Amino acid sequence: MSGAAIIAAALSGCALLPGGGPAPLDTYELSAPASQAQKTRNRTQILIAEPSALKALDGENIVIKPAPGVIQFLKGAQWADRLPKIVQARLAETFQRSGSFAGVGLPGEGLAIDYQVIAEVRAFEVRVDGGSHAEVELFVRLLNDRNGTVRASRIFEASVPVSGNGNDAYVRALNSAFGQAATDVVTWTDSVI
Repeated sequence: MSGAAIIAAALSGCALLPGGGPAPLDTYELSAPASQAQKTRNRTQILIAEPSALKALDGENIVIKPAPGVIQFLKGAQWADRLPKIVQARLAETFQRSGSFAGVGLPGEGLAIDYQVIAEVRAFEVRVDGGSHAEVELFVRLLNDRNGTVRASRIFEASVPVSGNGNDAYVRALNSAFGQAATDVVTWTDSVI
């Protein structure tokens, strides 16, 4: 074993020792907002595509903005998966809970879909300049899967003040802002299709 390999092995072993290595990160999830289930009113089936996002939002880091144009990550915290995957799963769950559509699925689930809900995560952050508040912005397009045309598109924004201090308070505010935006996306989609 080379000297570099022995040092690397010894250092990786330190993380296994009590008191060695970095402290574990607080890991967070989003929740789908509660919904008043409605009777399915049409036979429309929709697919929730994985949202696109810029690199800063396309990972497990939780974004903090201390000033316009400045990005930092919440210390000691992370999402449970890549943020776009979490948004996709919780958006699908919000659509399912609404009861407005005959079928709601993700890619690969074998639905004969009528529309795709295609989202772009434009903002998912806590802004701490001039009072802390969580900001979520989603740009959503409804794509007719039968002919490839965009039926409609819209920007959904939500802002929620942070109540309290620490990572838990920041993530609670982000979860609440996401819940507002997700509910608005479902209501709008139901009105357009």
